[in-house]
Amino acid sequence: MVVGILRPLILLPFAALLVLQITGTVLLVSITLGCLALLTLLQSLTHRQPQPVWTGKACVLVGTSLLGTTVVSLGLQTSLHSLPLLPLLAPAQPLFLAAALALSWPFDQWMKHRIMRHAAQVRAAVQDCTVIGITGSTGKTTTKELLVHLLREHGACGTEAHVNTELGVARWLLRTLKKQPAPKILIVEMGAYRQGEIRTLCTIAQPDLGIVTFVGQQHIALFKSDEALYRAKGELIEALPEHGKAFLNADNERCARLRELAKCPVTTVGTGGHADIEAYDVEETPKGIRFRIKDTTYEVPLHGTHNVTNVMLAIAVAQHEGLRPTAIATKLRSFSPPAHTFDVREEKGVTLLDDTHNASPASFAAAIAWAMSQPAEHKVLLTNGLIELGAEEYHIHMELGIQAAPVFQRVIFLSPHRANAFQEGYSHHTELLGKRTQRVESRSLLVCVGRMSPQIIQRMLPV
Repeated sequence: MVVGILRPLILLPFAALLVLQITGTVLLVSITLGCLALLTLLQSLTHRQPQPVWTGKACVLVGTSLLGTTVVSLGLQTSLHSLPLLPLLAPAQPLFLAAALALSWPFDQWMKHRIMRHAAQVRAAVQDCTVIGITGSTGKTTTKELLVHLLREHGACGTEAHVNTELGVARWLLRTLKKQPAPKILIVEMGAYRQGEIRTLCTIAQPDLGIVTFVGQQHIALFKSDEALYRAKGELIEALPEHGKAFLNADNERCARLRELAKCPVTTVGTGGHADIEAYDVEETPKGIRFRIKDTTYEVPLHGTHNVTNVMLAIAVAQHEGLRPTAIATKLRSFSPPAHTFDVREEKGVTLLDDTHNASPASFAAAIAWAMSQPAEHKVLLTNGLIELGAEEYHIHMELGIQAAPVFQRVIFLSPHRANAFQEGYSHHTELLGKRTQRVESRSLLVCVGRMSPQIIQRMLPV
């Protein structure tokens, strides 16, 4: 809230600069600029100023923008014979940045396609490597990490955190395939924000095996319809060769329907009695999840029974690669879940569920169900809601509020957006996070769902 108040004040120095420019008071210009710099530094030191990620592209764009600003300022200075105009052009930086982006776009697109073509050529030249593609509305990262853990001793290597786009995967492939010895198994996470992106990823990575974890409603706003979303996820299955194999979550109807797009054999996993590989005796334990497939019991230090199908998909692929069920069960006991992905831990006397990597309606509902099973008397939900839900946003948040009503004594939203819909289902008061928000008590359960910074979580824990 403090940041929201201070940021509009940044415009005041520019208004003052205009007056000072006319009056010619150089000293006051310097003082005003110094105050502005001090304010920005103060917000940075208190972690209230968003920090940019300085990629190569970001550096080029900002550098070009600043160069353009300097050139224009010097030109005006020469023609108008006035004080330096560089400070006055600062509010126009978005325009300079947009111009830099427009100028660099053709070269940027040419470089992007050049890198992707090169990666596809390098991948095609490696014949003795199995590529496993993984996509889905949720569960991609967890399934990828499970597979890397199971197959690491067999030469497996997986894409790094947050690397699931066309250019990111292309660059990762080029780096990885240059290693000596080259990995025998490449596990590629594939994300998509529009139709055609997974098809392009498949052109680059050329997967032999494909996994679809779940097809839900999380990105329905981006794809506009269920059918478009279904088709986008199905691009991975359509790209698999006839000698390849697809692995699908049969508990999810949209996902199971992808079987009809495959020209290769398909293996389905599930818990509902209608899959090729079935799990029985599924339960949540203090240490994670436990279930049985045929005569083998699997215990995984991963919370949330919704993760059972993710584990089963990893088991099915590992078996396809030659691992025995007993060896898989032994290996899974030492698995460490990805950070901020249904991560359960104790902090400052509070049991904390951290699912802030990338929540979906399914994982949100799973977090509520998990919280219901926990013995803590005082339970608090901290969330910013879900994004990219399109026309279903209000209905989904209202339904989640209904589910949360008998579980949580407190619900705290980071912003008012989506809070009203949730509160309609919750039927109780929901709080907005602010400087007066009370911290949770010791021995409470704090469930954090949706993207948020670690600092926000720490803000809610006992001192």
